[in-house]
Amino acid sequence: MLRILIADDHEIVRKGVRDVIEAHPGWEVCGEAADGQAALEIALREKPDVAVLDVSLPLLNGVALTRRLKQECPATNVLLFTMHDDDETVSGGLAAGARGYVLKTDSERYLEAAISALGANRPYFSSFVSELLLDAAINDRKRSRLESFTIRELEVAQLIAEGNSNKQIARNLEISIKTVESHRSAAMRKAGARTAAEFVRFAIKHNLIQP
Repeated sequence: MLRILIADDHEIVRKGVRDVIEAHPGWEVCGEAADGQAALEIALREKPDVAVLDVSLPLLNGVALTRRLKQECPATNVLLFTMHDDDETVSGGLAAGARGYVLKTDSERYLEAAISALGANRPYFSSFVSELLLDAAINDRKRSRLESFTIRELEVAQLIAEGNSNKQIARNLEISIKTVESHRSAAMRKAGARTAAEFVRFAIKHNLIQP
């Protein structure tokens, strides 16, 4: 039985993915989440074979979550299922450890084919992403700025952009305020942002949060 986790903040998308999975013999949904933190907790508990994740997840975005799963659930293959088709998001997701990337604008058969491939430990990319990867391979790939962020810096960056104070972030991540300030400073520097407004613009551009 192929066990699959779904994480998307839109219920209608989760239902669509669930319908594809439940229509396939030998596949089952082992958990659903509307935010990245909940998805991580389910993944650590359920150890799914495949995790179908949106990039723009609240609390812990899909790229940061992919990195966490790569470290803490290495047997789980991550499929990023998203509307974001820019090269920075694609390259950032793949660098984080995603084994598949399918756009929500692709037909249902691409999603089914991707889950099947990842379930067999093979990578899968929709045609658009494959072309982008080929182009990047031919012309030296521009490194996504997010790749320079540590996992903790990504977590702190998203919470900053979502409007949380240092105290709220410290409580949420169970770290000290001093540690938050250190990660905040590093994230701002790596983003090339001098003000909170500039950082929010960076976060929106790189899909850490929704505009």
